[in-house]
Amino acid sequence: MKSNAPESLVSGSDDFTMFLWESAVSKHPKTRMTGHQQLVNHVYFSPDGQWVASASFDKSVKLWNGTTGKFVVAFRVHVGPVYQISWSADSRLLLSGSKDSTLKVWDIRTHKLKQDLPGHEDEVFAVDWSPDGEKVASSGRDRVLKLWMG
Repeated sequence: MKSNAPESLVSGSDDFTMFLWESAVSKHPKTRMTGHQQLVNHVYFSPDGQWVASASFDKSVKLWNGTTGKFVVAFRVHVGPVYQISWSADSRLLLSGSKDSTLKVWDIRTHKLKQDLPGHEDEVFAVDWSPDGEKVASSGRDRVLKLWMG
């Protein structure tokens, strides 16, 4: 999607914070994003650029405004650190994988858990959507690659 807005970058850190950058505009961060209680594992812009999602060792996934960096909502259902997140191509759903051996699918419009996907025997390290948005893939410490059908 083409936009006239400056290109943005988001960084996450082990000091529990994130920074939103517009490097073409300034060498300094646009804003500091705080709220996680432990290190930030993964940050990811939605495909439409409207949102930033973050995953943390504090067992939460947080949603932020992708333009301003303002906090929107915290998703707190995992019972272990969240390692990775992935957006659906239409930016409507967010997938998270955790040490608790589950995947969660979050509905961004309602800010609710849409689907809980248990099934791994151990920590889930990697999650991703298929290009058509109909399937998700996951893998983890159990050395199993799972393909989940919508």
